[in-house]
Amino acid sequence: MIIQPVSNTSSEGEKIIENLLNRFQDADTSCQHAVEEILQQVKENGDEAVAEFSRKFDSPNLTVDQLQVSTDELKMAYEQVDEDFLASLALAVERIQSFHEREMEDSWLQTREDGTIVGRLVRPVDCAGLYVPGGKGGSTPLVSSVLMNGIPAGIAGVPRRVMVTPPDENGGVSPHLLVAAQEIGITEVFKAGSAWGIAALAYGTEQIPKVDVIVGPGNQFVTEAKRLVSGMVRIDMIAGPSEVLVVTDDSASVESVAADMLAQAEHDTQALAVVVTTSQRVADGLPAELQKQLTALGRKEIAEQSLRDRGVILVVEELEEAIELANDIAIEHLELIIEDPWAQVPFIRHAGAIFLGGHTPEAAGDYIAGPNHVLPTMGTARFASALGVETFLKKSSIISYSKAALKADSEHIQRLAKLEGLTAHANSVAVRVK
Repeated sequence: MIIQPVSNTSSEGEKIIENLLNRFQDADTSCQHAVEEILQQVKENGDEAVAEFSRKFDSPNLTVDQLQVSTDELKMAYEQVDEDFLASLALAVERIQSFHEREMEDSWLQTREDGTIVGRLVRPVDCAGLYVPGGKGGSTPLVSSVLMNGIPAGIAGVPRRVMVTPPDENGGVSPHLLVAAQEIGITEVFKAGSAWGIAALAYGTEQIPKVDVIVGPGNQFVTEAKRLVSGMVRIDMIAGPSEVLVVTDDSASVESVAADMLAQAEHDTQALAVVVTTSQRVADGLPAELQKQLTALGRKEIAEQSLRDRGVILVVEELEEAIELANDIAIEHLELIIEDPWAQVPFIRHAGAIFLGGHTPEAAGDYIAGPNHVLPTMGTARFASALGVETFLKKSSIISYSKAALKADSEHIQRLAKLEGLTAHANSVAVRVK
């Protein structure tokens, strides 16, 4: 049996819950020294360092003048994808665009009777960098990453969006990625992967511009590089393994629940798939159904290892217990496959994304539904949110005093400044109102 269902009140269940609540892990820094060396090389040697690392790890014959995807390569990409892909891509773009347009913030001003004006000026960053993993040498292109990161940046009004992605062994980039980029208005694409791709975006090279924000998923080296350059640039987040928690009652389909657990487990062996159910029928039926569906998966070994190492099936008495447990765990993806999921929405406090009902698999959110799939993991949904338009925006305060307004506030400003020992602050007001 891959997973043994357990009661939440058993000693084993209590231990499992404790592990779930304390699953946050610091980023794996075992590659820190290697990444620091890569960052320094790119900082000092620019394009030549990027090309050299690319030759060593990705494309043996790549030259500096091939780093940028050419206009011809961009045009040819359309000849290498089929109409079905273009139709699916168009639908995904429309849905993601429509959803994220609602996130755009407006600048605002507040005027007081004494003539003081305060407010907030909302502006996009000048340049955003999108990192898109190669996907097994281009054989599994992560088109959704292009859309989920690039579309919100476009809506924010970022005037320059730059994409970096590893080349395949022949120096090419998946046509699916290139078409997806162009369909959302991105034409600056560079062949640079791993930590050197992140370094190029952070420091800038002769060809690759220095950016203000870096977003996009990646392996251990990408994650460590993003961690090291954060602060100099904004990053989206340091993400942990992908995770799902499925809350079910007896109305749930065992087949659907098992399928959703496996959809998460196939990401990698550290992925986390959890079921919390009030139904003994569901709990008892899941192990055999998981085993049955595993046999048809292309990533069977990964999914099976993930479930054996980290899969959880917890049985609770009441739905209220399940919901409170879900809040405590603060999962990345929360599915409510219960009779009346909308009735529980007011009680959900912490989740990256919430999927309601038996016909709403997490996979829909990954590709087509519209909301962003870049979500907080490892319990950080307690305080963090999905990537969105605001990731690419910054806010500046606006303050304007009239002479009368400053005179009215001067005594208070000077009193507080002097209390803090900042007499020059107080004097900067005093000289204006004397």
